[in-house]
Amino acid sequence: MKKTKLLKKVEVDFTLFIVILAILVIGVIMVYSASSYSALNNPAIHDDMYYFKKQLIAAFLGLFLMLVIEKIDYHKIKKYTNIILIITFVLLILVVLIGPSINGAKRWINVGPLGQLQPSEIAKYAIVLLLAKGIEKTGERIKKFSTVIVYLFVAAFFAGMVYIEKNLSIASVIMIVSIIIIYVGGAKWQYIAALIGSLLPIGLVFIYAEAYRINRLMTFLNPWQDPKGKGYQIIQSFYALGSGGILGLGFGQSRQKCYYIPEPHNDFIFAIIGEELGLIGCVFIIILFLIMIQRGISIAMNAKDTYGTLLAVGITSVIAIQAIINIAVVTGSMPVTGVPLPFISYGGSSLLFNLMAMGILLNISSQKERK
Repeated sequence: MKKTKLLKKVEVDFTLFIVILAILVIGVIMVYSASSYSALNNPAIHDDMYYFKKQLIAAFLGLFLMLVIEKIDYHKIKKYTNIILIITFVLLILVVLIGPSINGAKRWINVGPLGQLQPSEIAKYAIVLLLAKGIEKTGERIKKFSTVIVYLFVAAFFAGMVYIEKNLSIASVIMIVSIIIIYVGGAKWQYIAALIGSLLPIGLVFIYAEAYRINRLMTFLNPWQDPKGKGYQIIQSFYALGSGGILGLGFGQSRQKCYYIPEPHNDFIFAIIGEELGLIGCVFIIILFLIMIQRGISIAMNAKDTYGTLLAVGITSVIAIQAIINIAVVTGSMPVTGVPLPFISYGGSSLLFNLMAMGILLNISSQKERK
């Protein structure tokens, strides 16, 4: 007699939930430590807790939304996918039209008392929702090269809109995540290999399209050739990590945050963690991310349907790729690029949407397949 599968509601992945809380708490605390000196000595702010309070508000709001979304069946999100895509498209257009230019890039929209919204953070997950829904509906047709090209073209369209904002790093994240989802969805590895091979030259064209990107690439090869200019930031990151040693200088004792590393609470916060908490602190955070990735993969493998699997893969990939790129940049393992460390780098939009995505992942974990 053939055994039937029984699908039933189980408890959420408690390990993942604890890891999310641990990384979130570390992030909020380290934002305070990394930003306190510059915020206190900024005449326009003069409040050492300025960035900390904003990050704390985003953390509580994101945590609340995560818990709410965790209670909503992830299948219900499917019918709102098109609406989310339209909203994302409109927001990306508004960034180009009315967004303020900061350091030569337009990436944010002012939303009054709520501060600034970064639509590219929505775009990362909007593409995950689109591909998960589309590939599940496509079924076996995903094995056709024409189908793969269609999905990749749609992803490239949104990535291109993000690229126009001079945000090549997030555009690259969108494309990498899209390729992962398409491959997991059933595309032949030969097609994926061919696509990666064709996209690499295009990526080089985008890099050489802007002088500052060429400079970053050259600086990566030898940052010491211009230690007071192009190589300054990464060299200061090396100083922070090196001076931290094994145990670190102690919480709040960073010297590099005192106007040596520009905006240390943002993309280079991992360097401040290394300086204050040492190698042990860095390894601990890396282990937390590895556990998060492992739980995400496990949730994907045990999801009760293709849609849940692809959603889990996409959400986990976004977090994993950003964490890998950020840590690689801070440690000098790849050229400098503006990718925040998930849940830790300062930024309300990033924190908010990452936590909302974790709510979806937790809901998927609560609907595991039981035989």
